[in-house]
Amino acid sequence: MRRHSCFVFLFCGIFLPGILGFPQTNTSIDCDSLLPNYEAEPQTSAPPYIIAVSFDNFEPENEVQVTLEALGDAGFKGFNLQAREIDGDVPVGTFKITDPNTKGLECHNMTNSAVSNANSDVKQKVTTTWIAPRGVRELQFIATVVQNPENFWVGIQSKTLTPMNSESVNATGKSKRKV
Repeated sequence: MRRHSCFVFLFCGIFLPGILGFPQTNTSIDCDSLLPNYEAEPQTSAPPYIIAVSFDNFEPENEVQVTLEALGDAGFKGFNLQAREIDGDVPVGTFKITDPNTKGLECHNMTNSAVSNANSDVKQKVTTTWIAPRGVRELQFIATVVQNPENFWVGIQSKTLTPMNSESVNATGKSKRKV
């Protein structure tokens, strides 16, 4: 009888969630390429999502509100959102998690350097707060948004944000003052 009980418990724990259609949250999106772990290819059509920001300019330690939003009734289940310098390939700054549908991720050994979905519920909009670091140049927020395993968009970009009153480096490597 004891062996039978263990089998029933194991069966229920492994198979019942899939049978009943409970949400699965095993989607992983790579921090560098922003590609999810799906066999499908990213969509090439215009994404039905936008990234809105509360400011065009920032100073170190400023908090910028960032909203990822579906256009119309597109909805989304998963996402990965980062701030990257223009032509950069690593996240900059950190996110303060304020929306219960979001969670912070560690990319390149930096806690909360990216933000992702905390569950696979369908969302129309998520909002988070990004904290600007020191010493960054112009940047954009970039995201991958997953509608479902067959439909996802990679590289959705916000408008460009510019640092205020900070030192930046031009193409020759010399410092110049940005106003």
